[in-house]
Amino acid sequence: MGRRVIFHELVTLDQAAEVLLKFAAPLGAEKVGVVSAYGRVLAEDVVAPLDVPPFDRSTVDGYAVVAEATYGASELTPVELKVVCRVEAGGWPSAEVRPGEACEVATGAPLPRGANAVVMVEYTQERDGVVRVFRSVAPGENVMATGSDISAGEVVMRRCTRLTAREIGVLAALGLGEVAVVRRPRVAVISTGDELAAPGEPLGLGRLYDVNSYSLAAAVAEAGGVPVFFGIVRDEERSYREAIAKALSEADVVLISGGTSAGVADLTYRVLGELGDVLFHGVMVRPGKPTLAAVVGGKIVVGLPGYPSSALMIFHTVVRPFLLRLQCLEPHPPAVYKARLAFGVEGAKGRRALYPAVLIERSGVYKAYPLYAESGAISVLARADGYFVVPETVEFMAEDEEVEVHLFERYKPAELYFIGSHDPVLDVVLARRNVKAVYVGSLGGLTAVKRGEADMAGVHLFDPETGQYNVPAVERLGLRGVAVVGLYEREQGLIVQRGNPKGVRGVEDLLRPDVVMVNRPRGTGTRALLDMLLEKIARSLGASLEDVARRIRGYTHEVKTHTAVAAAVAQGRADVGVGVRYAAELYGQDFMPIGWEQYDLVVRKEVLDKALEIAEEALCNLPPGYRRYEWSGKVKHLAD
Repeated sequence: MGRRVIFHELVTLDQAAEVLLKFAAPLGAEKVGVVSAYGRVLAEDVVAPLDVPPFDRSTVDGYAVVAEATYGASELTPVELKVVCRVEAGGWPSAEVRPGEACEVATGAPLPRGANAVVMVEYTQERDGVVRVFRSVAPGENVMATGSDISAGEVVMRRCTRLTAREIGVLAALGLGEVAVVRRPRVAVISTGDELAAPGEPLGLGRLYDVNSYSLAAAVAEAGGVPVFFGIVRDEERSYREAIAKALSEADVVLISGGTSAGVADLTYRVLGELGDVLFHGVMVRPGKPTLAAVVGGKIVVGLPGYPSSALMIFHTVVRPFLLRLQCLEPHPPAVYKARLAFGVEGAKGRRALYPAVLIERSGVYKAYPLYAESGAISVLARADGYFVVPETVEFMAEDEEVEVHLFERYKPAELYFIGSHDPVLDVVLARRNVKAVYVGSLGGLTAVKRGEADMAGVHLFDPETGQYNVPAVERLGLRGVAVVGLYEREQGLIVQRGNPKGVRGVEDLLRPDVVMVNRPRGTGTRALLDMLLEKIARSLGASLEDVARRIRGYTHEVKTHTAVAAAVAQGRADVGVGVRYAAELYGQDFMPIGWEQYDLVVRKEVLDKALEIAEEALCNLPPGYRRYEWSGKVKHLAD
């Protein structure tokens, strides 16, 4: 067995970033063609080798003239000039223009000697070699003078400028076929772990697909680096050393994900400590505590956490600034927005906490909606716009406190914000529109609509007192300025493995000691339905819901979506779960109906028309387990 690594001295997140930046010297220059220079960074100043434009040129179609000869020209008293030449764009004048003469010129054509202005063709009339001018011009009018845009010898762009379409256009105008740019860092990306499989391979029991190799390689490319893909390395020392040696020989920087925690099978700390100097091991941050960095042969090696969301968050906060500095770029995020917290969040008790968040814009005011996820989750970062920081010294940040949201990329506001209960059919419809969807359950969705973060929420909450769905919950929470739009009914039931090997017949079988279930979170309509059924069983036994729940294996195992319930059953991690028929059929599992429920949209009245459009689209071609009901596609309730 390997020895267990202990985190002796944790550094702060800022210290970790600063340590790497000390080693961030630009990697030298290379020449590239202007056609390939987009996104690259200038290695030296660009000095104009010529004037732009290189000659006096006309900015309009018309006649080049001596301006003074047109003074007094009008509709009633036109000035007549003899046409002595004609010049097209790309041509060159064959004559000199004197007072009393004109030369016809096209837009972009050079001015002939002697001319100092151009009369637009709209104010002229030519006949038999003579042009009549009906409007006077001033010297320099409709003329772009030599060097008026760029002068020869002028420093047009400074070194360390990132080349966008605008800068590329300037380089082309200067006639530069190639340009000196900073060499992009080659970054080796290695994933470690015996449990990993490459995407496209069959996924055996206990195995996970390698996420980090692909997400980190893409993150490297976004930061301007060149990812060098090394794939998966097993937790075996010889293979591990060989992979690191090869990566160091082919790359400027090495990223290793996994193998950085204090487990006995972890190799990164020990091997890097033997090959070079460990700069730090352990960062006071959540997620990402196991992060380490070392310098080996003058090159930086960073060990990132194995959990995908942790690895990407640490890359963004620690590694990305280092890669940008290697390219002579300042390590600032794409943008930072000041926003108000949608609801309170806890700190990390002495560590800095990084919270992914959705940025919601309301009349120029921004709200940060925190997204909770385990360290192993990756989907949360796909939904997040950026992240905010809870400092080490803060135990709790309250609703409406101001935070700074650091964007992962440029902010793209959504047309609508959906926060609420997950539904597989609606999810497909929302994905076809510019709608940001966050799935937090029915109650969380209603609360988000009430606070103003959400435009609409998906809800399926049954009220046992009235026997109605959703409207009582809206009234009980005191929502105003909203409408309840009827969507459809969904068939809920028990999802069991094909063939029902455990012989589950109803909800009462969840109490059997040989049955393991998977549950939905509190606040979801599905969880409320299950708890209502369990309460009936509890009453028949003379017990409480809590007593019955404690007897159920897996009652506290919660997953966020109906498809996650079906997946848990299909993979044998659970024998049964409550969900919609559609999810069961999607995963090829058996389904035992419990009943039909109403799934509706609760929407702000300002977006009612758009919500009705979404409802109409969702109601087309409903799959098995869904059906229309009397309020489908209609306004079921208005709360002013």
